[in-house]
Amino acid sequence: MKYSFIAFSVGMAVLFSGCSHKEVFKPENVKGEWRNAGHLTSSIRQVTPSAALLDNGNLLASEGEKKFKIPENHRLVNASDTWVITESEDGNMVLFPSEGIGEHVTFEFKRGIAAASIQDDIVAVLFANNEMALYSLETKKLLFKEASNAAVAVDARIANPFFLKELVLFLALDGKIVIVNSQTKQVLRSVVVSSEEYFNNITYLNVIDNNLVASTGYGILALSQKEAREKYDIRNIAYTSEGIWITTKQGEIIALSPTLQFRAKKKFPFAHFVGISVQNDRVYALEKEGYMIALSKNLLTYDVYDVDLQDDDKVFAGEGRFYFDDRYINIK
Repeated sequence: MKYSFIAFSVGMAVLFSGCSHKEVFKPENVKGEWRNAGHLTSSIRQVTPSAALLDNGNLLASEGEKKFKIPENHRLVNASDTWVITESEDGNMVLFPSEGIGEHVTFEFKRGIAAASIQDDIVAVLFANNEMALYSLETKKLLFKEASNAAVAVDARIANPFFLKELVLFLALDGKIVIVNSQTKQVLRSVVVSSEEYFNNITYLNVIDNNLVASTGYGILALSQKEAREKYDIRNIAYTSEGIWITTKQGEIIALSPTLQFRAKKKFPFAHFVGISVQNDRVYALEKEGYMIALSKNLLTYDVYDVDLQDDDKVFAGEGRFYFDDRYINIK
């Protein structure tokens, strides 16, 4: 089954790639090869914000490869400590206990699923047409439904619904956060992250110290006592209690405060970043030509290392690791 709701921007330049010279990132000084690495049992087939799926069906979680195997022809939607959420070939949502003990649960939707999350008895589902719904895990009964404007084309990195106690944050495909009370089954408010026409779905959301940070490919929102928004062409984002670091389509790494105040910027000409992670006192950015850039958090100093990166389309950032192809590198 082809999941038509995931659209990729190819661009007219591809048609004429043979007629033009493509500039790539070429660092002046490379410190050496990044040697702290290991191998997976298979290559990465699919990446989601929460986990990845290997070619052999194994689940790759943030902390490493699991023995849990996802059935053939299932698409991985989300994975947590309790449930692995998949979509079957015929459009049903199938839930598997993450420890592999117990029966699976099937919701016969027969329609495209964009994202889903589970907390206790509440199952939050975002459908491919941007419709939001809550279901009971025990009875499978529909508890809440809210329609929204369908998105024409979306980024494949679709963020899953986020639970904050009794609140469910639906991260819509049109750049909005729709906040629903799971007890009263009412929409409390909607917050716009960005309002572009295409590829404007929310790709990232996290809450630290009562400060919510969400982003699309076009901008970033911080929401605590007040709202703050900034426009950036975002490729990757990392958020900790100390701040926010983003990579942009212009080859920049930018440091912001948790409330989006500008702190620092470092540009790497023609760099195409495919991952970013903050570990201890360093910021690590993975570049598609096969380089790891390790920067200080204030971006004033950095070192560049060689990395054996071959399949840049499928990079998964885990806990202290970057995973790609059939291998990983440690960055703790």
